[in-house]
Amino acid sequence: MSGTKLKSVLSSFSQVPRELKPLPSDRHSLDDSCVRLNTNENPFPMPEVVMQSAIAALEQQYLYPEHDNIGLREAAADAYGLTKDQVIAGNGSSELLGLIYRAFLAPGDSVAMLSPGFSFNRKLAMLQGAQFLEIECGQSDVLPVEELLSGPAEGAKFILLANPNNPTGTFVSVAEIERLAAQSDRLDEAYVDFAPDNGLRLTDHYPNILLLRAFSKSYAAAGIRIGFGLGHPEIIGRLRSIQNVFNMNVIGHAVGVSILAHRDAYEENHRYIKQERERVSFALSQLGFSVTPSHANFLLARVPPGQDGRWWQKTLKRRKVLVATFSNSFLKEHISVSIGTK
Repeated sequence: MSGTKLKSVLSSFSQVPRELKPLPSDRHSLDDSCVRLNTNENPFPMPEVVMQSAIAALEQQYLYPEHDNIGLREAAADAYGLTKDQVIAGNGSSELLGLIYRAFLAPGDSVAMLSPGFSFNRKLAMLQGAQFLEIECGQSDVLPVEELLSGPAEGAKFILLANPNNPTGTFVSVAEIERLAAQSDRLDEAYVDFAPDNGLRLTDHYPNILLLRAFSKSYAAAGIRIGFGLGHPEIIGRLRSIQNVFNMNVIGHAVGVSILAHRDAYEENHRYIKQERERVSFALSQLGFSVTPSHANFLLARVPPGQDGRWWQKTLKRRKVLVATFSNSFLKEHISVSIGTK
């Protein structure tokens, strides 16, 4: 394609895609011999009963998946004590995040997030032409309610709150979240099965709370992509109306329904991860790291004096151990370590 023709095509992009750099195509595939402690995955295999549901679903590969995810939504509603109209199912909670941004934000709007937080939200806001506000949280277990209700965040269309938080693993009480419920609020509970409480009961009392759940961490289904949004039927219904047709596949449907029916089969898995989290936290402390108390399946650790997080990441990678680091200057001296097998 000629340079002139390419410039013409690129100029046809809307403003935000025009400003984005194209992703490189020379990224290396992951070495299977590496120990992956950088993506907060659950390292254990599915229970046999859930695996059999996936295998059986392959026999239906020639059929389109169920329209509007009705069976999966009904299964989630039964498991969580809701009606199916209070549930939207997604191709992972990341798809649902994208729907929320599209539904609520227009160019010039703003959205607020507690900092540090999940960096993908910044990109989602940019794609909508919205302003992304990061509100620092001084105490890990107390929400800065006043800062979220006034100042730069006062006019935010919604507030993002991950509980337990990613990347710190810290947890705030549901009572703290309830204090904030007078302001538009959305709550992400991707790691909630490793935490002492959850915000599910708030959805019946506060129509301005939209709860997200993911099966990637707690239920070892990161590669299958299963997520849920739980909230008021009017909000959920409008989100479903803009969702892509057949957004999930037949395997995701079957595995999601089976997980919901056999959540007790994961209890030992969750107990193990909590115990291993404490063991790894103590071991890191013995090595000179300062570890933030975590209620998720990962640990945020400040590295010993002398090197930053990137040095540790590169050094460990040479030994085929992968950990996560952060571009945020506040966290440049930290690494994140997923909890794997002993």
